[in-house]
Amino acid sequence: MRSDIPTQGLETPEAAYDEDDGISLFELLALLGQHLKLLIAGPLLAGLAALGITYLIAPTFTATTTFLPPQQQQSTAASALAALGPLAGLAGAAGVRTPADQYVALMQSVTVSDRMIDQFKLVETYDQKFRVDARKELASNVRISVGKKDGLITVEVDDKSPQRAADMANRYVDELRRMTSTLAISEAQQRRAFFERQLQQTRDKLTTAQQALQASGFSQGALKAEPKAAAEGYARMRAEVTAAEVRLQIMRGNLVDETPEVRQQQAELSALRAQLSKLEQAGDASGGPDYVGKYREFKYQETLFDLFARQYELARVDESREGALIQVVDVALPPERKSKPKRALTAVATTLAALLLIATFVLVRNSWRQRREPQR
Repeated sequence: MRSDIPTQGLETPEAAYDEDDGISLFELLALLGQHLKLLIAGPLLAGLAALGITYLIAPTFTATTTFLPPQQQQSTAASALAALGPLAGLAGAAGVRTPADQYVALMQSVTVSDRMIDQFKLVETYDQKFRVDARKELASNVRISVGKKDGLITVEVDDKSPQRAADMANRYVDELRRMTSTLAISEAQQRRAFFERQLQQTRDKLTTAQQALQASGFSQGALKAEPKAAAEGYARMRAEVTAAEVRLQIMRGNLVDETPEVRQQQAELSALRAQLSKLEQAGDASGGPDYVGKYREFKYQETLFDLFARQYELARVDESREGALIQVVDVALPPERKSKPKRALTAVATTLAALLLIATFVLVRNSWRQRREPQR
């Protein structure tokens, strides 16, 4: 009757053994011990081969230079803007400190890279056909970083020639000096560039106003028709209106018209324009000759010119102080020892990797054989 009992789903002892693929630590060590010679000789041969290959690779030398990036001078800038009075908004009172990352970006720019390629003939040195490929290889051989704690900029250059590596590292510092001398990067440089443009424009307008005043037959006695103090007061008021208009334009570039700052500036500008209109009406009511209006224009341009000239000189002083602050802490010297390849590290790493691969191969092969034996 037992023959009627269904046997479907029951496992034989052999099937149960097939599914038990676990292996104890003792069995694992015993299995590896059977292949001890292979586990010793294989990794050693691989490590020796890797060590021999490193002797066939040309050594690479790394030269390093460290320098202090330019620091902006804020004290003189703040005093200059305070002395500017109503024209303070023209140059942007809020100067932003330039981060050291900006100087790193300049040294990594295409302009500097191309200058380095031309200076050291890197297209031929790197055995490249196109400049773009030489530029990529140069970028892979140069590392520029900023210290998080000390703020120093470090330039590391890899090259087959130790002398060329040192020369290239030092050249990056020279190229940064060249870039900072031609670009308005810092706050003082931006102010200098701004006041330089304004000074040139005002100088031209002042010359035109002076010529027009002289052509009108102006003389000292003619001031009786329009007192000198009134003309100078009109010039100052018009300069304040111009400054207020520029400040409002700057605010609108960053803020919307509904903000309190913009509304306050609009109210101030309206009040100044009303005062200027009263002065103009008073001058027209006097019925004076044409030289009065020309004298007003002349005094207005003269006032602006004096303000711009004073602030331009202050900005130049600040810029000269900043430009001299690229101070090299460690000059790059030709390295005495190679940096790559690291022969000992390469040999040890290859030996360990080969040991791992061979051990894995032994275990996988043993597992594969055990799976095939019950099938035979």
